[in-house]
Amino acid sequence: MMKPLVVACIPAYNEHKSIADTVSKVSKLVDNVIVCDDGSKDTTGKIAEKCGAIVIRNPRNMGKGAALKNCLKLARKLSADVVVTLDADGQHDPGDIPKLFRPIMRGEADLVVGSRYLEGSSMDPPLYRRLGLSVINSLGQSTMVAVKDTQSGFRAFNKKALELFVDSDEEGFGVESEQLAIARRFDLRVQEVPTTVRYEGLENTSKKDPVTHGLELVTVALKLLIQDRPLMMIGLPGALFIASSLVTGYLFVKEFNMYGYFSVPMALITFTFITLGTLLILSSLIFYAIYLLRLEIKKTKVSA
Repeated sequence: MMKPLVVACIPAYNEHKSIADTVSKVSKLVDNVIVCDDGSKDTTGKIAEKCGAIVIRNPRNMGKGAALKNCLKLARKLSADVVVTLDADGQHDPGDIPKLFRPIMRGEADLVVGSRYLEGSSMDPPLYRRLGLSVINSLGQSTMVAVKDTQSGFRAFNKKALELFVDSDEEGFGVESEQLAIARRFDLRVQEVPTTVRYEGLENTSKKDPVTHGLELVTVALKLLIQDRPLMMIGLPGALFIASSLVTGYLFVKEFNMYGYFSVPMALITFTFITLGTLLILSSLIFYAIYLLRLEIKKTKVSA
């Protein structure tokens, strides 16, 4: 049997201090390293190239998800059998890469997530990261695969997952959440393994402040929830508006029959409830039809 081709994908933005060490260590464990220089204002791309990486350059900073998508597209062109993704800032230990792709090689998993929260991981992240992650996990319970570290960018996956992830929509930090949502939709086999993560001694490990970063992730989690559960998230409120219109309509008719009084405010409220309810229910049906259509198209593409 031919040896599987393992390709590492590294999105990078202003990482000139860490990119050389990251690329050099990763290169020893994989067949190819792809770095997407996401509009860096420093020498990140040049350094990565000198260290032997294949470098893609974005003309401007487009976001982690967009940079990762470019890496995945090239990995697909290279016919990668296994893709490993990791950050460029030195947080992830390249020595853990074999641990990530081993279940893929054995055919036991389609996606393996390197976790900071499993027993055996060498370091716990700051408290605010834990609290933020608990909120994201709660919002994503019905849309994402149940793993302890939903925001880990240290992952490995096979060709099947690559075909599903390469056309992802998220261009920012929500890409990890979207991948787990896709994994749930298409019943990918997912495993989680403990990995080493370090924060001490590293500069600029977060490109956004915690509040902005957290709000972005919450927004993505809500967006995924609406995409995957439109009947519940949009249709149910619509049904509640219709039910409310029945109550206000009953009160309007009752008052008119008893006193002959035409209540304009009650009529307007009833009309508003009926209109909003109808629009929300119709929208939920349209979104659900689109969701099923996209699902079918992706299934056909992956199975082809």
